[in-house]
Amino acid sequence: MSELIAFEPTAEQFGPLWKYIDNPTVTDVDYNGRRLWITDFEKGRYAAEEILPESFIKTFTHHISNCVNKSFNQANPLLEADTKELRVSILHESVAATGISICIRKSPPIIRNTISGMIKEGYCSEPILQLLINCVLARMNFVFGGEPGSGKTECAKFFMQFIPSDQRVITIEDSLEIHYSDINPGADSVELRVEKKFDYTDAIKASLRQNPKWLALSEARSVEVTSLLEQWSTGVNGFTTIHLDDVRKLPDRIQNMMDNVNDAGRMKNRIYRYVNIGILIRRVEEPDGRIHRLIDQLCFYSREEHENRIYMLVEDGEIVSKELPPEILKKMKYAGIKDPFVCREFERYKKEGR
Repeated sequence: MSELIAFEPTAEQFGPLWKYIDNPTVTDVDYNGRRLWITDFEKGRYAAEEILPESFIKTFTHHISNCVNKSFNQANPLLEADTKELRVSILHESVAATGISICIRKSPPIIRNTISGMIKEGYCSEPILQLLINCVLARMNFVFGGEPGSGKTECAKFFMQFIPSDQRVITIEDSLEIHYSDINPGADSVELRVEKKFDYTDAIKASLRQNPKWLALSEARSVEVTSLLEQWSTGVNGFTTIHLDDVRKLPDRIQNMMDNVNDAGRMKNRIYRYVNIGILIRRVEEPDGRIHRLIDQLCFYSREEHENRIYMLVEDGEIVSKELPPEILKKMKYAGIKDPFVCREFERYKKEGR
């Protein structure tokens, strides 16, 4: 786990990197030992014109090393650190043959997506957007899939803003990216940060005694998903992300995280029962280099009469069905939602700039 640095990044500390750190549309700053590469939420990925002096690289790595009180040398070739909004990872030239490698991931406390923007840019159709907001209001469990950098966490942050402020939200992360309390001031929330002595499974189990209504796990990676499903089975609802290329593969993907075959076999039915919604975010680079993101797939998982079913609603970004599982319709009814594809407060949310 990386160390949390207790300081605010400044132009002096980050030198020629600062203009990218300070740019709200830049998400990643990567140096491969030769060239500086920038990933921009709007422009896509491109090679920067700047040539970073060797003197700056040494000064920068020395500064980060001092901040976390860790050596950075051939014996300790990996240096990692987090600020409140940055995740820094540096590899020493003893293991990176091309020279010191620096990766900086930005996660500012903002929601980049808006209702109007998502509809205008083709991120999601209006009926599906209203459906998913209603799913939050009806307290369902979401899993966002996609490749690294596709925007899974950004999508989760967007939908989490519709959780009523009096419903306690507990977020569990190793690097702070969700920023729920900053984005939703006044909401009842607790932010947990895992470390070596307090791992994901520990955090999930500990949260049960903190009276959560929602549990947001930054990423499902391993056996901690068992504890997450146990929480969801008690009536706690939540969000998580996972590396995935097709929502239909989600049950198998989760099963493969288990330590043994017996655990995996028992897990399958629980996945269909307690994971309600699977969303695949696709990142597409346009011919002009701009990045386009969209909800490429959307499905509902359901356990019905001893059988597991998947209801596909969106495929290749297009609505292919509006059939919903009986259990989902029941949840909508209990929440006072007459039409799952019509959100009563949708226009108000849009006017508020959400």
